[in-house]
Amino acid sequence: MKVKKLENERAKLLALENYHYSDLLPLSQEVDLNAYGGSDISTGPKLKAYIKDAIERQSLGTALPFIIFDKKLCKFAGSTRYGNIDDVNKIVHIGWTWLGEDFRGSGLNLHVKFLMLRYAFEKLRYERVEFRIDERNIRSRKAVEKLGATLEGIMRKDIVTKNGRRRNSCCYSILKEEWEEIKNTRFIDILDSKEE
Repeated sequence: MKVKKLENERAKLLALENYHYSDLLPLSQEVDLNAYGGSDISTGPKLKAYIKDAIERQSLGTALPFIIFDKKLCKFAGSTRYGNIDDVNKIVHIGWTWLGEDFRGSGLNLHVKFLMLRYAFEKLRYERVEFRIDERNIRSRKAVEKLGATLEGIMRKDIVTKNGRRRNSCCYSILKEEWEEIKNTRFIDILDSKEE
């Protein structure tokens, strides 16, 4: 999977590069990935390691990380990625998403997810997109449910968080045959806006 840019009138996703470190560092200070995930970006060296790992996974063909740019505010907003890419079975995960404080609840994430879902289903012809979220992360779970994803079950103690806790992950998915209806109901405001 290779893509350099996904874009609409609100969001621009650019392939993550090492030089984006300086754009992400101030935002990373506003985010606590320790609480729910296995990643830590709380210091400069940890953020550098996070970016390096994401780019290494891209070179292996298992991930495609992005930096998120908010075109409304003309600022970098955070990061997201496709991960666990399975070209044989046509399955991909969307996740590893984090935004700075000014961008949370602004509607930006809805545009980001729309761009990523549309590309996965309409350009790559994937059959399934998955989201895995800490069972305790109610805010993220509600956001994914708002997209129209179906909760399939809870994987018990499947990930070790950075604070050493084993978390339970809620597994959500959207299938290719569900995409058209979801696109035309959950993303109608985005579809009505000017696309680039």
